[in-house]
Amino acid sequence: MRAALPVMLALALGACATASPDGGIMSYDTLQRLQTECAAKGGKLTQKRGGDFQDLGNYACERN
Repeated sequence: MRAALPVMLALALGACATASPDGGIMSYDTLQRLQTECAAKGGKLTQKRGGDFQDLGNYACERN
């Protein structure tokens, strides 16, 4: 049991570190927030060509 505890703790912490508050799904509110943050940096939020429009990983903030 003692050997399993560090492994379980590492898995639990790893899951927390990689979890997205939006679950990786693009919602209207998330889109608005990302566009605002990107514009504040002087960029424009764009979708990667051929990507799934619902996946957060398919968007990038590009400089104008």
